[in-house]
Amino acid sequence: MDSRRRAWLRAGALLPLAPVSALAAAQLPVALAPPPGLTPASLAADQRYWSKVAALYDITDAVVPLENGYWGSMARPVLEAYQRDIAKVNHGNAWYGRKDFPAEAEVARSRAAAALGVELDEIVLTRGATEALQALISGYNRLSKGDVVLYADIDYDAMISAMRWLKQRRGVEVVSINLPEPATHAGVIECYAKALDSHPKLKLILLTHVNHRNGMVLPVAEISRMARERGVDVIVDTAHGFGQLDMRIPDLQADFVGINLHKWIGAPVGVGALYIKRGRVRDIDPYMGERDGDDVRTRVHTGTVNFAAYLALPLAFDLHEQIGVANKQARLHRLRNLWVEAARELDGIEVLASADPRLTSAIASFRLKGRLTLADNMALSKRLVVDHGVFTIHRDGLASGACVRVTPSVFTSEMQIERLVAALRTIGSRA
Repeated sequence: MDSRRRAWLRAGALLPLAPVSALAAAQLPVALAPPPGLTPASLAADQRYWSKVAALYDITDAVVPLENGYWGSMARPVLEAYQRDIAKVNHGNAWYGRKDFPAEAEVARSRAAAALGVELDEIVLTRGATEALQALISGYNRLSKGDVVLYADIDYDAMISAMRWLKQRRGVEVVSINLPEPATHAGVIECYAKALDSHPKLKLILLTHVNHRNGMVLPVAEISRMARERGVDVIVDTAHGFGQLDMRIPDLQADFVGINLHKWIGAPVGVGALYIKRGRVRDIDPYMGERDGDDVRTRVHTGTVNFAAYLALPLAFDLHEQIGVANKQARLHRLRNLWVEAARELDGIEVLASADPRLTSAIASFRLKGRLTLADNMALSKRLVVDHGVFTIHRDGLASGACVRVTPSVFTSEMQIERLVAALRTIGSRA
């Protein structure tokens, strides 16, 4: 970081926040505190409460939207705060950007650190998990020629590309594994244990907390501890984990984590975070010659960010926490289970979802039995939307073949899930 930029950041930290900032002025207009005395499991079935939550979202009715893994729509209060901040930034121009934004950005970073359960000096905000993970993977400097790095078939495509690139960057051997299907908790752990045993020069593992293909939740903490005992580091992709599951970053037992905040937190598109555990910063190279070697912010260089997206982040966290992450997780699991359990009984439909609740998330996938190609599943997702008005998305990359992904959100109704089940019943009967 050059000296002029540091000076601006220091000067900005001493200046007051803009009085019209959404950080200080925006309030949630609707009390979303759950009814007292209800467990998350009981609240998950409370249609009146979740209708109140859904009413905060302005979502298209052109289709049944069950592709909410791409990003999470902002609730209306967050959207309105974001729009106000866009106007404020545009009006203030560079005067605002130079004078007030650095301090306001630090407020947003502090709010993120608190929500993540980490220290401020352990995170830096990014444009998303991909940017964070690319910086972590490319910058990890404890590799020597001939060492081994490992990824799995469930990992995200861009992260797989980054791991493969390490062969060119660091001269390492890149190994991939295929996770078992159907998956069990013990079976997944055993798969990684075998990989550790088979590759004594293994130094780095990529772990995807909740994968984007079939939604399986990895037992990351157990795998991380097992790897650490053998001197192996892990980099964790929790783009689909944080905000959807009742957890915080220390629960992962990992020193390097990429985080998305515009999927399950509901921040504006283009906000994520990079986490490096205190004491491990020097194991990630500064980004392209950045200095200040102990400052986590030198491990990624985004350039000019979307100021308004960062400013709306605290309010997104407020709304998320008012609903409660345990309540969100229970509701999302209920919606997922409604269609998964029904689909398992249908002829012609193969459900790609673990029966072990420890491995389940909001996301699950399916395909027609024997239809494994990408073309097959592109046609299936198209058929769902054209013939039944249900929008899903095809996914490829699993060792077992392509599939169609279904991802509900907190604004999804049980009636919409019933629409999906009815469509699958029709399609399965004709398969």
